[in-house]
Amino acid sequence: MSLSVRLPASPKEDRPRGPRRPSAALVGGGLGVLLAVVAVVHLGLGSSGVGIGDILAYLVGDGTQHTEDVLLGSRLPRTVTGLVVGIAVGVSGVLVQGATRNPLAAPDTLGVNAGAYFAVVLVAYVGLDLGPLPSGAAAFIGGLLAIGVVYLLSSGGVLTPGRTLLAGATVALAATAGAEFLQMMDVEKTRGLFFWGNGTLMQAELDKPLITGAVVLVIACAAPLLARPLDLLALGDETAQAMGVRVERIRPAAFLVAVLLSATAVSLAGPIGFVGLIAPVIVRQLGVRKHVLLMPLAGLLACAVLLGADAAGQVVVPPSAVYASELPVGVVTALIGGPIFMLLARKVSTGDADTGAAVAVAGQRRTPTYALAIGGGLIALGVSMALSLRVGDVSVSWSQIGAALTGSANEVTEAVVSYRIPRILVAALAGACLAVAGAAVQSVVRNPLAEPNLVGVTGGASLGAVTLIVAVPSAPAIALPAAAGVGGVLMLVLVMLVARGSGGGRAGLDPTRVVLVGIGAAATSMALVNIMVVSAQMNIAASLSWLAGSTYARDYTALGWLVVPAVVAVLLVLAARPVNLLALGEELPRALGLELSRARLLVLGAGAVLAAGTAAAVGAVGFVGLVAPHLARRLVGGNSRRMIPMAAVLGAVLVVASDAIGRSLLAPTEIPVGIVTALVGAPYLVWLLRRTRGAAE
Repeated sequence: MSLSVRLPASPKEDRPRGPRRPSAALVGGGLGVLLAVVAVVHLGLGSSGVGIGDILAYLVGDGTQHTEDVLLGSRLPRTVTGLVVGIAVGVSGVLVQGATRNPLAAPDTLGVNAGAYFAVVLVAYVGLDLGPLPSGAAAFIGGLLAIGVVYLLSSGGVLTPGRTLLAGATVALAATAGAEFLQMMDVEKTRGLFFWGNGTLMQAELDKPLITGAVVLVIACAAPLLARPLDLLALGDETAQAMGVRVERIRPAAFLVAVLLSATAVSLAGPIGFVGLIAPVIVRQLGVRKHVLLMPLAGLLACAVLLGADAAGQVVVPPSAVYASELPVGVVTALIGGPIFMLLARKVSTGDADTGAAVAVAGQRRTPTYALAIGGGLIALGVSMALSLRVGDVSVSWSQIGAALTGSANEVTEAVVSYRIPRILVAALAGACLAVAGAAVQSVVRNPLAEPNLVGVTGGASLGAVTLIVAVPSAPAIALPAAAGVGGVLMLVLVMLVARGSGGGRAGLDPTRVVLVGIGAAATSMALVNIMVVSAQMNIAASLSWLAGSTYARDYTALGWLVVPAVVAVLLVLAARPVNLLALGEELPRALGLELSRARLLVLGAGAVLAAGTAAAVGAVGFVGLVAPHLARRLVGGNSRRMIPMAAVLGAVLVVASDAIGRSLLAPTEIPVGIVTALVGAPYLVWLLRRTRGAAE
């Protein structure tokens, strides 16, 4: 998996002179002291009344039995877990970045953590009670399958860092959606997985972290055997091969060891993101380049970051919280790592700026006439709405539906149909708005993968809505969509500003960089949302259902919230010519008289209003803005005057059908519509990446 981003291999390489960087010994000593201080502070935190002074007194033989019970029963297992997981994710991050020569690569950004997470949830769902080692084996298989899919999606053709990271994000989204689906299918077995699913160091005993730690230590001690080949690999595949490195063996070996470490960490503490990414980057910035030194030092820093984040999670939320007494450590690391990921994405050349799009929709095919396509879409929408009226926890026959519509049904049937009609209308209008939002964003960044969820708009809308709920609980209902709209627009503006890169100007707008920065922005905004949900003692189950995207109990009020997005969608259809020109790049639209900056701002703003307003009504529903516009282009071509209405119809069909599936599959338990669309959209995105990869070969 050779990428174009080169990480320096040795400090002996010629570089411009600058400030002298500290030696590796000094860096190691400083990180060791930092870790010791953080570990002591971490041991002293908790709600049992045992502080650092009590622990120090116990260590010198002057402690109480209560201190011993607390230390050995909860504090020490938790700290040891942080050390074990920190070493695992730090070393695995070094291996992945060294193998890919990409500073944005890590087990979490390449989907390994999500694959391992899905495997562990699957084992829990089927009811198997595995010990630490078998559970780690299941996580390893899941992580290995995930990175295998990433390799298949990104190998061949013109390989770029952007393509690999997009493939990793796709696999992560698919695996996470699958894990959430399994959790919804059996709430009792998966109760409490909110914290484990976001990463937690809490352990009930010391045995599991010690056993897992022994496994991690053995693997980490073997990792330096790959150090010199990775040093040479940083010079490029051809150079490394000329110096005797078997690249076709070293790279898979590095991935294999990284997956082993990452999967072991996930089986112990859940999926914890960004630590394995930022630790190697920071250590390199301190002047350490050789992998034999980089691995242990990145492990030390990862331990310090992880324990510090866990300590912060215990401090932020008051012990009197009803639904949780602390924040999951993975939420805190996402809050730290998301902005760092955005800054790194800003500086990394993805290799896609010259092409005008990260993934081009290749190939020409005959399309049906517009009237036939839109007519077929409307028929499909009508059928899906009719079927949606029938299914659910209470089945309704066609004759009962007819009686309810004519006012001659019994009270139960009348109540069921009256409840479902506004919900179905909300689902249809929300799907249409999300599809149009995706078309708008894609036209500006010229990337068919740039749907609102992937560029941070949906996360920003969720952040705006939850902020209003927490800050102003008595705010009128009409303020919720307004807050969501402001949050979505501001987040998209931030993403575009950061994504312009250090070069600025015309060359600064790299389509893939927009998506990568958006992924970091989405992670940051959702971390903030989770922090507010927990710290404000909100109902976690209800909040997660909304954040996953749900049409549950939506009535005509929610339909009214979608009026503004619907009007904006109509305006975009009327402004089809500027939208068409935006997809043509930089020079041609200017030559045709289009004021590019203003047009981009208006279309992006329209897309943000559409996505954010829809999120206020139904929560964070993803993938609709990706799947529907792409299918519409294949059916009616790229002319926005035809493509946008077609995408709106397809988006409505997708959300209505997904809502019906979510209501009927596990009735009376409902699966949020956002999870169903993710289960449909993620494989579609996998297919799209694979198809364009084949077209590029």
